[in-house]
Amino acid sequence: MSETVKFTIDGKECIGKKGQYIVDAAAENGVYIPVLCHMKDVIPAGSCRVCTVKANGRNMAACTSPVEEGMSIENNTAELLDIRKAIVEMLFVEGNHFCPACEKSGNCDLQALGYKYQMMVPRFPYVFERRNIDATTPKIFLERNRCIFCKRCVRMIKDAEGRSIFAFKGRGETLEINIDHKLAANMTDEMAQLAMDICPVGAILRKEVGFNEAIGTRKYDKKVIGSDIENNHQ
Repeated sequence: MSETVKFTIDGKECIGKKGQYIVDAAAENGVYIPVLCHMKDVIPAGSCRVCTVKANGRNMAACTSPVEEGMSIENNTAELLDIRKAIVEMLFVEGNHFCPACEKSGNCDLQALGYKYQMMVPRFPYVFERRNIDATTPKIFLERNRCIFCKRCVRMIKDAEGRSIFAFKGRGETLEINIDHKLAANMTDEMAQLAMDICPVGAILRKEVGFNEAIGTRKYDKKVIGSDIENNHQ
């Protein structure tokens, strides 16, 4: 049996497993910590930093930091909420996210966080960077203008031999998400749908199935992101 540890989040007493990442331990105790790059049971990347918390007085990424015995975690403070809002704003202005025309609208985690943190006019200037769209594979196309470099697709979408179908190319301003066209040519419909679903934005889209969910039935049409975690533990 895994060793348990006791910790607090905003004064709430919690119990987790030794070595468990803060964001997962928090979720099991009914506390929502926002994430964009993290998915449970997947090796964390710590890419987006929207999960930043203050643990024992020090800011850290909740998706890469394990919970420890006696740890005191701050999650819902004005400082942290502003940090998260600023990160969301930066992700919006760095890419070209025109939500009304995006097939992931209503199912987009970035859009949902924008609503959660009441983002109106970003405090940063828009970059309006133009990136190439790759529509040369049979099942999906890459809308690079929406990519937030979370690495979810790189870490999760692999062929039967364990080879990654997606990869990063370049560094700094030249960094972009690429696809292995030979491997992508053999993608099944189910794998293409998984790639679209695990993308937190609208950067990976299945061909010929866009806008197939009516407004009112989409993931975040009737509930705020994170409400499942909080409501299931009340």
